[in-house]
Amino acid sequence: SIGGVFSVIEGIDKLQHPHELENLWLPLVVLLLAIGLESFSLRTAIRESNHHRAAGESWFGFIRHAKAPELPVVLLEDVAALTGLVFALFGVGLSGLTGNPVFDALGTLLIGLLLIAVAIVLGIETKSLLVGEGARPADQRAIEAAITGGGEISHLIHIKTLYLGPDELLVAAKLGFAADLPLARVA
Repeated sequence: SIGGVFSVIEGIDKLQHPHELENLWLPLVVLLLAIGLESFSLRTAIRESNHHRAAGESWFGFIRHAKAPELPVVLLEDVAALTGLVFALFGVGLSGLTGNPVFDALGTLLIGLLLIAVAIVLGIETKSLLVGEGARPADQRAIEAAITGGGEISHLIHIKTLYLGPDELLVAAKLGFAADLPLARVA
């Protein structure tokens, strides 16, 4: 988010003190090359994420519900980088075509706002993993069914779930047993 703030400040400065771009071809070549390279990185992130994404799950759902933060972080970073490069390309390109440096300033502002937005989304999503997140409702229902399906348990009083890692789920349950069930069977 600090980079986003600096980009917004730079964009505001460019709006207040506009200056024409020199050597227009150089930033355009660098931006086009960066877009090409970043596209390969995004393609790799998408392929890896598809291995972990549930069938029919949206990208938003994948980012929101992923238990391992590395894939959503890389995916969002690559999307933000590519989008920012496109903003920069349009800003520089339109400034060069029109001779108006305002487009470059607007591109810089958009990049800053994009960086801030991605930082906020990543902060929210990774915080839920750091603080601890429970199982999804469908998974919790499956756990409840497995617990109560054995016949020995008369009712489920209370259940809590907490992810300890991407592949480790802690389940704590308070169970009710039939009054006539021998203690040896409960243990």
